[in-house]
Amino acid sequence: MGEWSFLSDLLDKVQFHSTVLGKVWMSVLFLFRIFILAAGVDKIWGDEQSNMKCNILTPGCKNSCYDHTFPLSHTRFWVLQILTVSTPTLIYLGHVLLVIRKDNKRRRRLEEKRKKQEIIKAPKYSDENGKVHLKGVLLVSYTIQLLFKILLEVAFIVGQYYLYGFILMPNKVSCFKDPCKTEVHCFISRSTEKSIFIIFMLAMAAFSVILNIMEIFYLMISKIKERKRRTSISIPPKGFSLNNPNPNSTDRVTWC
Repeated sequence: MGEWSFLSDLLDKVQFHSTVLGKVWMSVLFLFRIFILAAGVDKIWGDEQSNMKCNILTPGCKNSCYDHTFPLSHTRFWVLQILTVSTPTLIYLGHVLLVIRKDNKRRRRLEEKRKKQEIIKAPKYSDENGKVHLKGVLLVSYTIQLLFKILLEVAFIVGQYYLYGFILMPNKVSCFKDPCKTEVHCFISRSTEKSIFIIFMLAMAAFSVILNIMEIFYLMISKIKERKRRTSISIPPKGFSLNNPNPNSTDRVTWC
């Protein structure tokens, strides 16, 4: 689990600048994908090539058959998937840190200019605690990284089928590759147990896609509600006027 600590630290920083659904996505990534992969999957797969038994003892035949059936080990495929899917989030983190750094510089300059009574733009993306507000270019950056995560997850789900040609782990695989002189049948150990983990990791990938789609809709609905709230505040109520600020009142008020 130690090799995942650096990635875990980086993604943990993203949680502070994410929505509620973004925090749920992080929990799914850590608990149900990284932790399971680091703790149990590698022990189940182990040295798959040495555990595979074939009905022929021709030197190099088993190696050739294994390479034909498994161009990439499932465990390494899932490691590549997690790292690739996490990349857009890490890029967003870099953008957030850059924005916070600029806002902190602007905040310090604002304090200096206030003493000189000069005008300068105030920080608009972060507060004094480093908490960012998802708006403007930062909202665009956050939405783009969600879209990329969806596309990458779907690409890996589809790619897993095209890479191996099956979803559930078969009990037996057959191949006819050089140096095998005839068709070779090889038997895979603990195929049922491996199938369970394959289904589990596929389900987590699909759940990740659903969470990212829900988060996009969550951002859209939140911004629509926020815009309506601002509009309702900026527009005075019907019947409001300076001479009669209370629309329900019949008394005329004169402002001096």
